Amino acid sequence: MPIAVRPAVADDWPIIVEFNCLLAEESEGKTLDRAHVEPGVRALLADPRKGRYLVATDAGRPVGQLMHTYEWSDWRNGDIWWLQSVYVHPDYRRQGVFRALFDKLRSEAEADPGVVGLRLYVEEQNTRAHETYRNLGLSPGGYFVMERFHRRSVSRQ
Repeated sequence: MPIAVRPAVADDWPIIVEFNCLLAEESEGKTLDRAHVEPGVRALLADPRKGRYLVATDAGRPVGQLMHTYEWSDWRNGDIWWLQSVYVHPDYRRQGVFRALFDKLRSEAEADPGVVGLRLYVEEQNTRAHETYRNLGLSPGGYFVMERFHRRSVSRQ
């Protein structure tokens, strides 16, 4: 199965919205509000300063995605690329789709002298993902995330 990885284009928004909703449900038991997700996806696709999506395809059919956003690190004097919205269709898991997405992003990051590293969020209970990320050379960063939102776009089931 030859997996191709390409930057997402504006017309990819429906599958990205679908994958994001499936990701939230599968990994966190959360139901995303599509009324918030769709414009959020479209906004990122329209503004590369917000980040970008990579899409993995099999014979042109999207089967996985990875989004990355940017964080400036004054301590490191460089950009950190955050991996987010990582999703692989269940029929394609454990077949190298995420590795292809990650390898593409990693090679681009390593080729860019302004990028100092990669980071990602991973749900605490998602131990299978922990193992996958460790196998790709990622390690716990010694931080945990604290947050406060003033708008709710996700509901818990």
